[in-house]
Amino acid sequence: MAILTSCVARKPYERPDNIIPQETLFRSDQLPQDSTSLGSVSWKEIFTDPVLQNHISKALDHNLDIRMALQNIVSAEAFLKQSKAAYLPTINVGPNYTFSTQSLNTQFGQIIGARRYVHQFDITGSLNWEIDIWGKLGAQERAQLATYLGSVAGHQAIKSDLVAAVANAYYQLLTFDEQKRIINETIKIRTKNLETTKALKDAGTLTEVAVQQSQALVYNAEALLITMDVQIELLENTMSLLMGEPSQAITRSSVNQQNFPEAISLGYPAQLLSNRPDVRMAEFELMNAFELTNAAKAQFYPSLRITGSSGLQSVEIDQLFSVNSIFANVVGGLLQPVFNKRQIRTQYEVSLANQERAYLNFRKSLLNAGKEVSDAIKMYQSQDAFISLKSKELDAYEKSVGFSQELVNYGMANYLEVLNASVNQLNAELNISNARYAKMQAGIELYRALGGGWK
Repeated sequence: MAILTSCVARKPYERPDNIIPQETLFRSDQLPQDSTSLGSVSWKEIFTDPVLQNHISKALDHNLDIRMALQNIVSAEAFLKQSKAAYLPTINVGPNYTFSTQSLNTQFGQIIGARRYVHQFDITGSLNWEIDIWGKLGAQERAQLATYLGSVAGHQAIKSDLVAAVANAYYQLLTFDEQKRIINETIKIRTKNLETTKALKDAGTLTEVAVQQSQALVYNAEALLITMDVQIELLENTMSLLMGEPSQAITRSSVNQQNFPEAISLGYPAQLLSNRPDVRMAEFELMNAFELTNAAKAQFYPSLRITGSSGLQSVEIDQLFSVNSIFANVVGGLLQPVFNKRQIRTQYEVSLANQERAYLNFRKSLLNAGKEVSDAIKMYQSQDAFISLKSKELDAYEKSVGFSQELVNYGMANYLEVLNASVNQLNAELNISNARYAKMQAGIELYRALGGGWK
């Protein structure tokens, strides 16, 4: 037995060396690296708006996905406690009563010659104990521990996604508010231009065509305002759901009051293994599959079991507690599987396949994490140049509108030029607003991709 035990000694889990070259996990050449990762910073230091902080705290307390994830932890903890108790023997105690009578038509009944009635009373305790000589129970316990740790990491992953989702929705609401302000200003300007156009028509400078085109621009802006109101209310409903509340209006500040961090520190790619909850959860799944493979392998070897029973037994109830009623038996033995319809080998082969699948999933989660970081870095960096160009475009359109309107007033230009310049000006303003939101969104995504939000 000592020789066999040494042959099947458990190999401890080790992270695969060839999982991914961690130094090239994401395109870190685009931003300077630092030993401190943005992902290790608390979300309260990233999102400093007190209104947003209140919404995030409420979501973390009341979101239904978060609460379900907590119940997953409770279940996993219960199974872990059960696996720790597997080393102990199973003991059952209970009273029994048996009534029996033999058949007179059997050989034994013919020998006795008369029917007899037997009443038997007993109080019996039984014991069943499997000694973990091959490490099967230990492997199952470690597998349950990995499952428990994976459920904790899953809860943290949901928190990270939830914080990012609430922040994204909040900043988009602020962006919609800003765009609504822009559209309202546009409506005022276009209404004033419509009045000017009507006056120029009365003066004979413009025709009814210009008046109708000006009126159409007012209608266009008013329709945009309705669309914006719908988008705001739908987003408020989504944000209410994230906070685990009925749909309602969301309190908020303004986009100009936001102070999102300008300095971004990536840390080192290897930190994703410790910062990203979903990556850690994938590794815990690999650990679970590894230990279950060890447990399946141990099934090939004999099991050492000790069974026994003891108690009081008597055919007369008044003699049940007599010393002569005591009985006991103990059996110990090794049970070696020989032929069981290939069940053990099938279980082992399936566990190997599950382990390989868990390894591939771990590798995929790392690659996905690196991709998300690289995508967010590129998006975050590109927005400044985009906003700068769009600001210059807006300035040009504003000047174009002013010049065109002045030329029209003197009858030196077609009013279509004013209309085109006005439409382009509004689009440029909305594009700038969207670009500013896209930068904040990219910053939030980079924070989440680096593993932030759950601390």
